[in-house]
Amino acid sequence: MTDTIGVYGAGAWGSALALTAARAGAEVILCGRNAGDATRLNATRRSQHLPDAVFPATVMACADPALLAAVDLLLLAVPAQACRSAATALSGILGSEVVIVSCAKGIEQATGMRPSMAIAAALPGRKVAVLSGPGFADDVARGLPTAVTIAAGDAALADVIARRLAGPAFRPYAATDVAGVELGGALKNVLAIAAGIVAGRGLGASAQAAVITRGFVEMRRLAAAFGAEAETLMGLSGFGDLMLTCSSVQSRNYSFGLGIGRGDQPAGFGKLAEGAATVGIAVQKAAEFSVDVPIMLAVAEVLAGHLSVDDAVDRLMARPLKRENVI
Repeated sequence: MTDTIGVYGAGAWGSALALTAARAGAEVILCGRNAGDATRLNATRRSQHLPDAVFPATVMACADPALLAAVDLLLLAVPAQACRSAATALSGILGSEVVIVSCAKGIEQATGMRPSMAIAAALPGRKVAVLSGPGFADDVARGLPTAVTIAAGDAALADVIARRLAGPAFRPYAATDVAGVELGGALKNVLAIAAGIVAGRGLGASAQAAVITRGFVEMRRLAAAFGAEAETLMGLSGFGDLMLTCSSVQSRNYSFGLGIGRGDQPAGFGKLAEGAATVGIAVQKAAEFSVDVPIMLAVAEVLAGHLSVDDAVDRLMARPLKRENVI
């Protein structure tokens, strides 16, 4: 492999990953949609998405995807619902040996596919891996200690990608359970909305703990139905990411839920919360798999306007008593 890594998607997360790759010693091509933003970053070494970060000269920003033709490792840092279209746009540019790393957290609404599956469908023959785990873009950009999971069906490939991105403050763990790593990242966003709603409604720390814990049971059940390994959900890309996004306003999903709980959610803010795009297809797949996901279903109905927050709480609390079973 060469020492040049491409990043497609120049938002906060893509920009933070570009910094990470540069700190690991790579030359980086950061490709976004806005030529003006790219010009400013190259001239000032700063990004509007991460205003406190200074980008080294080894990061070159651009708005021309053709410049990614020579890279052999590409981090695809776009939202889950845009992964297929982004991969399709790159299909005539990327070489046949390129490795694409999906950095999205969600489930494709139209098909129920995980992002890596949608990418593989758009770029047949290419190797696809995933990167997920508990990491906020601002923390990663600041060089604060962060650990994530990199998964690929080929264990050796996951090891290679992890080595290329590893740095003093960025520790990737390699794995082979691609489904588990992706579903942990996707489903925790839905539960972060639920946790935010509970906090925004002022239901207390006990309710917060309950919704996170029982939500984690739902997450494990549904991921298992997709073919994920239970152990994966106990790791960074499952439990670790859930804890992070259910406890901080840095999480767009938690902040989205917080606003709903308070009753002051700005119009359109849900577009920034991946969980809002994922919850509908998640509960649809749960129904297909006959998996009980009452918390996720409540979130879906609240977001659709079919259920009030107070009615959702009453319904969850009125469910028949049962023995606790973590699986």
